[in-house]
Formats: sequence, structure tokens, C-alpha cells
Amino acid sequence: MGLRFTLAITGASGSGFGVATLKRLSANPSVERVALLLSPTGKRCLFDETGLTPKDLAALPKVSLRDERDLGADISSGSYRHDGMAIVPCSAGALGRIAAGVSESLVSRAADVCLKERRPLVLCLRETPLNRIHLENMLRVHDAGAVVMPIMPGFYSGPESMDDLFDTFATRVLDQLGLREDDSRRWKGGPV
Repeated sequence: MGLRFTLAITGASGSGFGVATLKRLSANPSVERVALLLSPTGKRCLFDETGLTPKDLAALPKVSLRDERDLGADISSGSYRHDGMAIVPCSAGALGRIAAGVSESLVSRAADVCLKERRPLVLCLRETPLNRIHLENMLRVHDAGAVVMPIMPGFYSGPESMDDLFDTFATRVLDQLGLREDDSRRWKGGPV
């Protein structure tokens, strides 16, 4: 059986990072299935920023689009076996609900399950500036076992396009989920 992951796109700017991560997951030969969740504002940001719809993303191989209101879905249970979840981008609201243990949608419930079952949970926060509540929530989820990975793209690889920035960041997200892919844009060091 291949690996199973959940990817959520919530209503913060930066949905291109989520799309790149989803494409990398769906193309990875070790991955069997990706459950895709989009919050209502995530859907809007996705369309506003990329012109894509949830149906466009569901057409990718191995992607199963889920209704974020379905709290009875397989990924809402700790007994369902899967290999981790990433929220890319993660809004400050989604972060706050996860930090407080409020499972009012499938996004926050699936994240809560990852924390309680000690599965990888990567939260790619996209918010600036940060207030004290955001910082405290980041610390709370970190202490509960999540990886807090704000969307801060690297420029050391000499990106020539936004897609280069999206893909380089997606490589880092997959690293946190335990998928070590080759990427020519990784830092190799060199003389100063």
C-alpha cells in the first residue's frame, strides 16, 4: 500500500504554494492518494490567485476532493491510517482553531487527528504582520507536535519564475512529510 496524505488549502494568500505541493504529492510514485480539502475562503483565493477551481485540482492523479463540512469522512478518524497532513497556505484563523482544538470543519478535525495520533502535521502559515495571538498559537501547535513552516520562499536557487518559488517551497513541505525528493534547486554550498 502506498502513502496517503491530506492537503488543505485555506483562505490565506499564497494558494500557488498549495497547488505546487499538491502537484508534487500527486506525481510522487510513493504516494497512493491525496485527500484534498479547501476551506470556503481557500476556494476563493485559489480562483482569484490562480484561476483554478477545486474541480481542476481534483483532476490531478491520485487526488480525492473532500467536502470540508463532512466530519464523518475517513480522515476525521484516528483509526484511519494515513501518513500526514499539510495545510498550504494555512490562514491565521485555521491556525487558531487547530491551536484551540476546535474541530468545526474537516480541515481542523483532520489536523486535530494528526496531532492526537502523532502523525506529521505541517502548517504553512501565510500571515503578516503577526500579532501576539498568532505567535502564541504557533507555539501551541508546535508544542503539540506540528511543524510550523511559514511561507517564506528561498531565493538562493536563483528563481526565474513564481513557479520556481512555489516548487522549491513544495520540496521543503514534502521533506517535512518524510518524502525526500531530488530537486536541482536545493542548496549545494560553494565557495564564497
